[in-house]
Amino acid sequence: MADTLGLTLSSVRYTRGSFIFPGAQPFPHRSFTEEVVVLDEHFTKLGLVSKAYVMGGADEYEKWHVYSACAATSSTEAGPVYTLEMCMTNLDQKKASVFFKNQSSSAAVMTEVSGIRKILPESDICDFDFDPCGYSMNAIEGGAISTIHITPEDGFSYASFEAVGYEFERDDLSQLVERVLDCFKPAKFSVALHSSVCGEEIDTEFGALDIEGYRCGERSFEELGDGGAMVYSSFTSNGGCGSPKSTLQCCWSENEDEEVTAAKK
Repeated sequence: MADTLGLTLSSVRYTRGSFIFPGAQPFPHRSFTEEVVVLDEHFTKLGLVSKAYVMGGADEYEKWHVYSACAATSSTEAGPVYTLEMCMTNLDQKKASVFFKNQSSSAAVMTEVSGIRKILPESDICDFDFDPCGYSMNAIEGGAISTIHITPEDGFSYASFEAVGYEFERDDLSQLVERVLDCFKPAKFSVALHSSVCGEEIDTEFGALDIEGYRCGERSFEELGDGGAMVYSSFTSNGGCGSPKSTLQCCWSENEDEEVTAAKK
């Protein structure tokens, strides 16, 4: 597509959390190593130089996988562009029930009743619901975008939130995260914040988020060279909210291949 538009690819980034059922994933998602190999086969042919990281504590199941590839001549003259990514699991059952068709008649109702409309109230939302359950939305606000995806079933309930192009201040970021959490009340969640400009002090400026009702378990920081910098934090609820843990996990191996930690430095 870049070629057809007369554009040159300067950078690309792929990120994800840990799969709830890693052993059930098809090629090339059976491990992060496999994903990196496939991505490198494509982007190194375009002259990009890549780095790959797995962020998170050695004893934690929830980890953050980062693949970044940049051209040697990538320009960083523009100011930083921030990307916020949140992964939430074990959603509160009452909050999750809003995203079932037998509880809400439409995606518009889900957007209002859940509180999603209040997360970024000035954004224009295009929302979708699924049968019998599930929800997705994409939104724009000037040059900024956001998206949400929700799987509400008990045992493996999950929600993700991503926002790109907003100029975060520390207090604004904490308030935004809390507005997202209020929609889902997850038992566990993670926050990854990426700056497009390497050298931005996002670790000291944004790293130590204080979220009421949650304790921070792991904090990691990585510089991605011309790919910018990223700070990652994971949190666990101080209370007992959330849906039950899945009983299906015994059906597949849960030991995802994690040996790519800082594999390309």
